Amino acid sequence: MSTGDLLSIHPSELKFPFEEKKQSSSCMQLTNKTDQYVAFKVKTTNPKKYCVRPNGGIVLPGSTCNVTVTMQAQKEAPPDMQCKDKFLLQSVVVTSGTAAKDVTSEMFNKEEGKVVEEFKLRVLYILATAPSPVPEGSEEGSSPRATAQENGSISAPMFDSVSRSLDDPKEKSSEVEFYSP
Repeated sequence: MSTGDLLSIHPSELKFPFEEKKQSSSCMQLTNKTDQYVAFKVKTTNPKKYCVRPNGGIVLPGSTCNVTVTMQAQKEAPPDMQCKDKFLLQSVVVTSGTAAKDVTSEMFNKEEGKVVEEFKLRVLYILATAPSPVPEGSEEGSSPRATAQENGSISAPMFDSVSRSLDDPKEKSSEVEFYSP
């Protein structure tokens, strides 16, 4: 987990299962470590390749926000599976009661007396592997879903919020601003 004074970010790098001609997603969790409202914004070096939901917003005091980054389907794998893309997460304290719709780019301008935290996340590709027909540690004939839920490896609420944000047309625009590292 990476951490600044305002937000802790988990994980500290975005890992995408890579399969040619298939989009994939990576999630990060932002946790507000303060007793103040914190606005955030996500930028990337390659905005045409990624969709970020939400790409900006407010994390309430002591609460958590999940951000999903979706990589568009790629025609071919890069050499050595290396990726030079990066993301920049900016955060700043805002006045109590500020809503996500009120977040503007100007809030993240660096001015005297104003702290704008910046955290860089690199992108890693991991080889997408076919799921094994029988999950490790389970017996043939038992339900893999039940086994996974029992050991806590499936978090349905997280998946629900991700799918809702992808399907919700009212969701804030997912266009990500460009940044040069």
